[in-house]
Amino acid sequence: MTPKPFRLVIFDCDGVLIDSEPLSQIVLAAEALSHGWTMSQAELHATTGLTWSSLKPMMEARLGISLAGQWPKTMQDRVIPLLAKHATAMPGARDLLERMAVNGLPYRIASNSSHEEMRQKFTATGMLGLVQGRVHSAADVASGKPAPDVFLAAAAASGVAPSDCLVIEDSVPGITAAHAAGMQVIAYAPHGASNDVSALRPQGVLRSLADLPLLFESAALELAR
Repeated sequence: MTPKPFRLVIFDCDGVLIDSEPLSQIVLAAEALSHGWTMSQAELHATTGLTWSSLKPMMEARLGISLAGQWPKTMQDRVIPLLAKHATAMPGARDLLERMAVNGLPYRIASNSSHEEMRQKFTATGMLGLVQGRVHSAADVASGKPAPDVFLAAAAASGVAPSDCLVIEDSVPGITAAHAAGMQVIAYAPHGASNDVSALRPQGVLRSLADLPLLFESAALELAR
């Protein structure tokens, strides 16, 4: 798992730096149940990495109803208190960002989450100072993942060509978006890559964030000159 040299690392947030997907799934499962749908674990897993806005038509199609236009904002407002209280860092995430910051290795965060959701997550985990000025949300661009927009925005903000970026992602929409952006992508899969993820042919599969510094060295990370 040795990617080509790169100049910028772009991290997904949920499932890579922050363990927050289960909290969003709790809110989504409760909403589905209120409409008579008991979502299975597989159905919940299939929503990983998607925005509330993209989940709205999926929910409507499955339930056969029309949800209120403000449904995505309502769901976001429901999950934010849970994030503020219960969000935790993925193992090794804080140490990794601290090491990158100290060594001047360029990184950004590109997520389908809103800025407020990410602010709560990074505050709860004590990492807000490590990501300030580096965060990009799907709310800032025309379309969230699996569209490439948020990754392209992160690259543009650093003045780095997409082909010189390495993305660390855990979800099918995220890996799809990274490929669409013309970026290298490594799948973060601490429990092993799913068939869906493997089918997307990432440059490699990462089982632990602690392995990333060695990967950076083997890839001969090239800083902007």
